[in-house]
Order: sequence, then structure tokens, then C-alpha cells
Amino acid sequence: MNDAMPPNRCRIVLIAPPGASAERIGAAFEGGDVASLILPENDMDEASFQAFAEKIVPVAQAAGAAVVIAGDTRIAGRVQADGIHVDVGKAELAETIEHFQAKMMVGCGGAKTRDDALELGELRPDYIFFGRFGYDNKPEPHPRNLSLGQWWADVIQIPCIVMAGSDITSIEAVAATGAEFVALSSAVFADGVDPKVAIARANALLDETAPRFED
Repeated sequence: MNDAMPPNRCRIVLIAPPGASAERIGAAFEGGDVASLILPENDMDEASFQAFAEKIVPVAQAAGAAVVIAGDTRIAGRVQADGIHVDVGKAELAETIEHFQAKMMVGCGGAKTRDDALELGELRPDYIFFGRFGYDNKPEPHPRNLSLGQWWADVIQIPCIVMAGSDITSIEAVAATGAEFVALSSAVFADGVDPKVAIARANALLDETAPRFED
């Protein structure tokens, strides 16, 4: 289970991929520290997605992880999630922050350039995500995501999440950028992978190699 005191280094954000069962997602939390879980709709209809989220949210929260619902603010409220993730433009992000940031975290993705990221960052989301759900299909992280994450971590105080690759060891490259969070999905939930073992290994690698943040 997660430690009461979070580690002072890059931490793991899980992203549930299509087809991942509630049981396998729950097993991941048994492997050690996980900061948060992002639940995309993954082509489920509204009723199915809500039922799925209702199974997972209490398990994740009991393990000390914040749960972020991607895209559906209504379901985020119904399942008592901790946050909402949106991939939208500046105007839509501003509206989401205005309506929901007093109640829950609002994070955003979709930035492909520094200018994109700065425009979104002006609105003060709770985090910015560099990467795309479902595109961690190569062993290594995408070079653009690493570059954006390193630049952002160097100059902006808003936390960032950078998508790792399909190989669990790719978290080392993400942590080296100075990003506060590394996102894992296929590296934990691919067929034949034990989620508990994957998270335990990921945390061990971060303990060994990730730079420590200043207090």
C-alpha cells in the first residue's frame, strides 16, 4: 500500500487503458505508491463508464490515490472523483476551471508546442499533461513529450505529467526531466503484465534513479 508520506521525487500517475478490468486496476495499488489514477471513458457509454468508475474510485482513494475522470464532469461529480481531466482549447478550459476548480482538480492535456502549453498554463490548471492516452505503444517515451516536460519543469511552477513508454524502465527518462509525475498505462496493464509487480518495480526504479525535489 502507499506510504503515509509521499516520496519527494517523481511519482506515478496511472492511466486506465481500454479493456482494463477493475480488478487489475485495483491490483496495481498493492504494488506501492501511486499518486493518482486517470480514468478515460475509453468508448464506454455513459452508464457503463459510471458503473466502472463507481467500482474503482473507492478502491483507489482508499489506497491514497486521487481519481481523475477524463472528459465527463457529470460522472466525476456523481462518483465523487477528486478531479477532471480535459483535452480542450483555452476557452473551454477557462469555462471548466471557472465551474469546477473550486470543487475538484482540473487538469488538461492537448498541448503539442510550448506556445500551446503556455496558453493553457495562463489559466492555472492544477496540472498539465504531455502525451496522449493510448499512444504509449513504443518502449521509450515520445521525445517531444520529454522535451516539453523538461522545459515546463524548468520554468513553470504548475506540475506536469509526462507519458512514459510501454517499457517500465522508460520512467527513468521521464523522471530525469524534472517532471513531478510520470504516467504509466500499457507498461502496467498490458497482457501478461502483473500490475502489482509492475508498480513495485516502477517505484523501485524511481527510488534509485529519480532526482529529489527541493523542499
